[in-house]
Amino acid sequence: MTISADQFRTEATEVRGFRQVFTREGVGGVPVLLVHGWPETRLIWWRCIEPLVAAGFEVIVPDLRGFGDSDVGPDGFHDVPSHAHDLEALVRSLGHDRVVAVGGDLGGPVIQDLSLRFPGLVDRMVLFNSPLPSTPEMAGLRTSPPVEAADYFIRQGTDADGLAADLATADQRRRYITTFYTSRFWAHPGAFAADEAAVLVEPFADAAKLRASFGAYESVFNPEARSERSTMAAPNPTPTLLLFGTSDHVIYPDFDRMAELVFPDHVGPFLLRDCGHFVQWEAAERLVGAVTTFAGLGLPSLRR
Repeated sequence: MTISADQFRTEATEVRGFRQVFTREGVGGVPVLLVHGWPETRLIWWRCIEPLVAAGFEVIVPDLRGFGDSDVGPDGFHDVPSHAHDLEALVRSLGHDRVVAVGGDLGGPVIQDLSLRFPGLVDRMVLFNSPLPSTPEMAGLRTSPPVEAADYFIRQGTDADGLAADLATADQRRRYITTFYTSRFWAHPGAFAADEAAVLVEPFADAAKLRASFGAYESVFNPEARSERSTMAAPNPTPTLLLFGTSDHVIYPDFDRMAELVFPDHVGPFLLRDCGHFVQWEAAERLVGAVTTFAGLGLPSLRR
């Protein structure tokens, strides 16, 4: 599939005091909110938009603050609660009181926080390859990413300014981000053609946006980088469909077993063969089918 950044219409809102850009297609269908992770923008969902619209969804795909075409947060915060507040305001500004929320990576904590911070807003979730809260019942599970995959996390969380300074040119920034789609083995081998990866990483060539994108990692280590306390917790009562791209070498090896403990009202987990971290790209057809079955046919009350 050949992709371009301007493949779908662009809209924007300033409801939270900054320009947040989003794509919206299929207005009038069941509202589904697709939330990207790191290092991603709304472009990572490009393979899902048209088939979800065809299935009857109103597809809402934002760039989080500090990512893609959205502005850097005016208050300097780029943590999970900031993103959750932004998305709640966006969804309500579009006239929706309930949505289906889909996300992985950073998008996973964001929709988990959203579901608990604003009860009733998230009717149900589809979650994949995402950070999770820990519980005592997880003792004995493999709840830590492989040590060799954690270097980026520590550097971005504890030395964000130093890393940003080291990535002094647009080309250096592009090369750094490209490794997450290729040589770091987050994705299943061969999942991204070179021309596709080039389009997906281009937004991170912007120095200010790349630096802002480290904010979620900083908030793990530094309380001053947190706008407020996250509501992400276990158990989370939101009905949730769990997917796991098993070729992922950065998320917890026992993500599927952990997620079962976090979401008592769950379907799955379903393991996706030949798929890694970027489920919405690597297994778009399977993800669309899962969303349609789990969140589409049984929700006439979400139609406007």
